[in-house]
Amino acid sequence: MKTVKNQVKIIGGEWKRKNISFIDSPGLRPTPGRVRETLFNWLEQDLTGKVCLDLFSGSGVIGFESLSRGALNVVMVEKSPQVFKTIKENKKLLQADRASLLLTDALMFLEKNNTKFDIIFCDPPFNEGWEGKLFPQLANHLTADGLIYFESEVSLNEYSLFKIIKKRKAGNVFYHLVTLKNNDSI
Repeated sequence: MKTVKNQVKIIGGEWKRKNISFIDSPGLRPTPGRVRETLFNWLEQDLTGKVCLDLFSGSGVIGFESLSRGALNVVMVEKSPQVFKTIKENKKLLQADRASLLLTDALMFLEKNNTKFDIIFCDPPFNEGWEGKLFPQLANHLTADGLIYFESEVSLNEYSLFKIIKKRKAGNVFYHLVTLKNNDSI
């Protein structure tokens, strides 16, 4: 059986207008261009020097978009071997040397990781209660003034250590920008 490949376009930075491929896979929903445009407006477009984590990488478009906009490094975590293979192909196509790809489960990665990230992108599968599984751990992986971008099927509530600084809805997707409550730079 032939795997169907779809494409999504990077919208800004060094690789602006370049397409990357992704396969049809249950739960895989590449973040639409208009949502990514809002997200990167929230992040002020330029990610120069930022260390990023793309959990549930899926199509990889958020991670590659971050690198295109100057991120120092993006760790891209994906657990599906078929989806991961396509991310590797896109990394090679873009010559994205600053992308670190990991074939592993998001929670296992967080359990073993010691790196602190400036920006964490989370776009987990919907209707699986990921908010409650992830937020208790994410504070340990975020720099003091770091940000979390989170997509969900529901509007998030504030979690004990976090505050929601921006949120929007597009179609059936709620997307949020979250930071630590003690972050004074916002």
